[in-house]
Amino acid sequence: MSFEIRPIRPEELDAFNAIVRTVFAGDDQMHVPMPEDWTLCGFEDGVMATSYGWWPLIMLLNGAAVPLAGVTMVGTLPYYRRRGHLRKIVTEHFRRLHEQGERSIAGLFASRTAIYQRYGYAVVSGMRSYTIEPRDLAVLHLPEATGEFRPAAEADADLMIELYHRFGEGRNAWLLRRGDYFAIPGAPYATYRPPEEAKKQKRVIYYEDGVPLGYLVYSVDRDHRPGPMMGQQLNVAEMNWLTPAAYHAIITYLSRFDLIHQITIGKVPPDDPLPHLLLEPKCLTISLPSSGMVARIVDVEKALPLRPYGARGALTFEIIDDVCEWNRGTWRLEATAAGSEVTRGAADPELTMPVSTLAMLVFGRITASEAARMGRLQVHEPAALPKWDAVMRTEHAPHCQDFF
Repeated sequence: MSFEIRPIRPEELDAFNAIVRTVFAGDDQMHVPMPEDWTLCGFEDGVMATSYGWWPLIMLLNGAAVPLAGVTMVGTLPYYRRRGHLRKIVTEHFRRLHEQGERSIAGLFASRTAIYQRYGYAVVSGMRSYTIEPRDLAVLHLPEATGEFRPAAEADADLMIELYHRFGEGRNAWLLRRGDYFAIPGAPYATYRPPEEAKKQKRVIYYEDGVPLGYLVYSVDRDHRPGPMMGQQLNVAEMNWLTPAAYHAIITYLSRFDLIHQITIGKVPPDDPLPHLLLEPKCLTISLPSSGMVARIVDVEKALPLRPYGARGALTFEIIDDVCEWNRGTWRLEATAAGSEVTRGAADPELTMPVSTLAMLVFGRITASEAARMGRLQVHEPAALPKWDAVMRTEHAPHCQDFF
């Protein structure tokens, strides 16, 4: 058996999509015109066995814009599985990223997270959602909203992207949205869908004194559950705000849908204030947090200087990595007011950890002290843990609204 790893050719796009449809139960209309340069597939005896693609994305990491290889559309046809094809492709992709030097972090949304944690990925953000009845959206302690909403027009797409970016300032795992968001059909998007794909989607923008301060994207559907009345359900795709008054305005707007039986708010940030503001918090059902983005530090030396740090200080550590040999060994991170520097060969490391734990620290998913209590790292110098917690501190818990 021969096995080749390479990007697809133009005439192989149909075979690529056929694998994706088979693996993810897509219908016959599912077709993503994936650019060939953003694929790296596996061919067994000349036949495509494994699909693998990635988007060249930009995300925020503690507020700094960082390149991300957004891995997507990964699947192996059932009769080619259990042969190690994906591990070979992942290893080759990491090698190419390391040698090219443009993207030192990879991320994805996994159907089964366990698959990718075998390759050094870690869960770096969570996802949760709310369900509540409109009449229970009564809140305390928020400034009264004095502005007004207006429907968003197609020409407001750039404004909504601007508001999205302003809401995301200082965040982690937050993807930046380009002005050519729809230029590539099938490219990652969350809520700003082309009109033909979102006929029921409503978008409203909130203004105060003529200044846009927030927006809401939602859809309303029939509630087909049996009951005495034919009701409706409202699904919030996205809500972003810049002031507490704008948040109050959005919640008040949602509370006035009298025919709605239930509101679902998806992809809620970890720091969303609603549970702390409701008059009756018991009426809010919060889904259990599930895994969101999983990410991988492909190149420690290049990745760590990209993000701002919460305090000045020098951290020494040893990395265990069974896929990317260039990450193995001891390192020193020097965080200063002017930036940070990473050097190899630090003596007497304070901590030893797998590369997956390092990703969780870099994204602010957990602190070093929490990782030590969990057994996700080995502590050689206990007195160093408070310093690690301070240096790795992030302004926000990691959260990604987009799916790719």
